[in-house]
Amino acid sequence: MIHLEGIGKSYKIAKRPTGLRQAAKALFYREHTTVHALKDLSFSINQGEIVGYIGPNGAGKSTTIKIMSGILVPDTGTCKIMDFIPWKNRIQYVQNIGVVFGQRSQLWWDVPVADSFELLKDIYKIPRQDYQTTLNLLIETLELQTIIHTPVRQLSLGQRMRCEMAASLLHSPKILFLDEPTIGLDAVSKLAVRQFIKTINKEKGVTVILTTHDMNDIEALAERVILIGKGCLLYDGQLEELRKRFGTHKTITVDYKKNPNPIHIPGADTISWSPHRAVLQIENMKTSELMTRLSSVVEIEDVTIESQPIEDMLVQLYKEYQI
Repeated sequence: MIHLEGIGKSYKIAKRPTGLRQAAKALFYREHTTVHALKDLSFSINQGEIVGYIGPNGAGKSTTIKIMSGILVPDTGTCKIMDFIPWKNRIQYVQNIGVVFGQRSQLWWDVPVADSFELLKDIYKIPRQDYQTTLNLLIETLELQTIIHTPVRQLSLGQRMRCEMAASLLHSPKILFLDEPTIGLDAVSKLAVRQFIKTINKEKGVTVILTTHDMNDIEALAERVILIGKGCLLYDGQLEELRKRFGTHKTITVDYKKNPNPIHIPGADTISWSPHRAVLQIENMKTSELMTRLSSVVEIEDVTIESQPIEDMLVQLYKEYQI
């Protein structure tokens, strides 16, 4: 459904030292530096996938999304999405995609949300009956009943993001590009947005490309991740494979009946210890094996196992590629 091959994109950025003299000089002569946002980037995404597109700041994530949505034209390479070239077949193409930028709005600031929806209906030329059916579903699913007639400027960030999500789906797109959709949202709003993304993916088969720095979003929604750094593809595969490759550490918290002696288990590092609780860290050891060894030392009452956070795994991957 989505295929990028050898995509490259560079920007020329003007630079000058501070000071009045340098400002005057810049009127006649400017120095520029070239920033390579994307370098020979290639990947494919199938219909119905939810893909987490991640990387550090400045990696080229937003540039890729803008190219795939037809906003930017790459310097090199090809991009074909649903048999369209986004920046060439723009009018036909945008009928099939929805885009949500967490830091930008497609809603009109001073008018009620419903008026913005009506205008989008006319822009996309959505038949009235189809529009009303889709709108009713979105209002119910995203719980917009109490805010749809409120001006956008009076909405909280969480309410506005739910309306942004609805606005991007009014024309029933086949692909949804989400760039930081949960930025600044509280826990309740994040859960609502995540659940909605799962619903439209499962029930309508919408392909979702999710760009975010919130790894909880990635873990909750995406089975596949594409990781880039400095404009280059670093990893493309299942999240579980990434865990197997880098997530070798586990933290085990053990509660036991009072034991005055410090716990020492071969192959496990003791992070902290008290007469009633110990926190251990293991690597390349099965949890069952650790439990067997612990049972021979203390009388276990409760056990908590925590896998290595995905953020730590990504840091390891960045270090491997010296990002």
